[in-house]
Amino acid sequence: MAPSVAYRGLQARVAMCRECLRSRAATPVQPQRRWIGTKYMAKLKVAEAEWRYSADEIRSGRKRHIWDEFQERGFVKDVVGSPEMIRKTMLEKRIGIYCGVDPTANSLHIGHLVAMMPVFWSYMHGYGAFTIIGGSTAKIGDPTGRVDGRPAMSSATLVQNLAGIQHQLKALWAHMEVVAARFQYQKNWAWRKGIINNNQWWNSLPMLEVMKRLGTPMRVGPLLGRDSVKTRLQEGSGMSFAEFSYPLMQAWDWYELYKQRGVQMQVGGSDQYGNILTGAQGVKHCVASEPNEADQLPRGELDQPMGFTVPLLTDSAGKKFGKSEGNAIWLDPFQTSPFDFYGYLVRRSDAEVEQLLKLLTFQPLKSIAKTMEQHNADPRKRVAQHLLAYEVSALVHGDKIAQETQIRHRAVYGQDRGSANIPITFAHEPGASDHMHSTVDNRPKADIQLPFHVLEQSLARIVYASGLSASVADAHRTIKARGLYIGGSPGQKPHENKGMLVEQLMYTPVTLWDPSHTPRFLIDGKILLLRKGKHNLRCIEFISDEEYAKTGRQYPGQPNTGAFRKARERMREIEQRAQTEQRQVTKEEHSLMQQVSEATQGLTNKQLREKWERLKEAGLIKDDDELI
Repeated sequence: MAPSVAYRGLQARVAMCRECLRSRAATPVQPQRRWIGTKYMAKLKVAEAEWRYSADEIRSGRKRHIWDEFQERGFVKDVVGSPEMIRKTMLEKRIGIYCGVDPTANSLHIGHLVAMMPVFWSYMHGYGAFTIIGGSTAKIGDPTGRVDGRPAMSSATLVQNLAGIQHQLKALWAHMEVVAARFQYQKNWAWRKGIINNNQWWNSLPMLEVMKRLGTPMRVGPLLGRDSVKTRLQEGSGMSFAEFSYPLMQAWDWYELYKQRGVQMQVGGSDQYGNILTGAQGVKHCVASEPNEADQLPRGELDQPMGFTVPLLTDSAGKKFGKSEGNAIWLDPFQTSPFDFYGYLVRRSDAEVEQLLKLLTFQPLKSIAKTMEQHNADPRKRVAQHLLAYEVSALVHGDKIAQETQIRHRAVYGQDRGSANIPITFAHEPGASDHMHSTVDNRPKADIQLPFHVLEQSLARIVYASGLSASVADAHRTIKARGLYIGGSPGQKPHENKGMLVEQLMYTPVTLWDPSHTPRFLIDGKILLLRKGKHNLRCIEFISDEEYAKTGRQYPGQPNTGAFRKARERMREIEQRAQTEQRQVTKEEHSLMQQVSEATQGLTNKQLREKWERLKEAGLIKDDDELI
């Protein structure tokens, strides 16, 4: 007799050994399965042939090795692994490279760019390139360079930081591809990039698995000998076990990337050398201790983890940029405006501008040398500084905003369009995404506060109140067109939605549902994430009505704040002023005021202006009075 379906399933599970079951349960992110056809295999063969041809070009000296580019530009400070082996590995293999950032603030700053530039360069040369957001490691905090522990971060703050940094990373990658095309780097099929949150594995990873695979082979002595640990134990307030374990968490992140994406190289600031060294050792231990033969990774000479650190970007006082130091130049245009960002780079000294051009721009080294010759001929024109400011602004804010900011800088400082101290900039590329180049005035800010009673209104009114649309009708059209997304578990119906998990960024399209469904999407009971299209993000924090009233702010669509209502109030003030001046209001004037007051509710701005002028002619309004 054939076994039942339930029994067949039980047989299949019994046939699998306990070790395999344990390993399968410990794998949080299963790779997506797809059929591999002949077309895909043909693409792989072409990509491999192109890579071999590129390697031959490098060996013959006709093409520059990317590692030589890194060294000449000054990216390489300290190396994990030998430089010779790194050079050989990058020549023979299309390895992956990554850098990570913990969302301890709601924006990246200019210091982060130095570590990201080698990742961008690697992507442009055909290597796998990834930026990692530490949604889990941010809860612990990197103790490097700190004499005390980081203050605890609320779940709501962490969600806002994650949303802001993910938004900025997407913009940076989009702008980088536009800049790469401008410098004649042609994107091909084999280029790979990604933005990954380490919550993908930490949210479902058993602690026992980490301790067995990573904690067992790692020795306490070397970890205690690290400068960050000794400083905290001798001069600071001590160190928690969670902070002490931070390098192990970062090592496991690298192992997951190595296993899933083939990432062999990590890049970080010079203060991250200890973490990178510990991470490389941890990856080796994890690879060597893989229990399942089918999942074992190669351990040859060209398969070893490696990495390097980049020099820290410091201010004029020698302090590194960062939130803790209070000197950060933020990439968020609402915290550091594009004009101030441009001006900061223009003010860099002659002694440092050449090195900054090598570190922060994609300008070829020969072009940088020519720019410095032109600059040294007349340093007062600051040609090199303006080139630096434009190129970095184009990477951070996009070509269009960089051009607008440069023109504004000319106007503010009295420089005409043909001034010799402004370098020739580049026309806006047709391939640039215009939606990424919205201005500071019309680009939604990443966070806003609204009173809780707004949550009871329709979703279209919430969108209008948040500033994501020009009117309620516009918001309604966006929702009907499926152009609005809300933070929540995708694929669920509104009445079934359980809200988005903290630190997980997932969006699902919204529909014109009942207002009672919207509160189900609140994160931590007060945070609502809305996204219009791909890049316009709004992180809304709802506060009590009493608390909002104390702020004195107003939101679009707030009752009793419309233009017509303000006009009627102004008219009443005029009537009271006439009475104070002991001047009798005639019947005609009173009738005219009453007519205007009653009619304003349905008038357009043009009609209201006409009524206002008639009041002026009647003598009820002084010449210097304004309507609103």
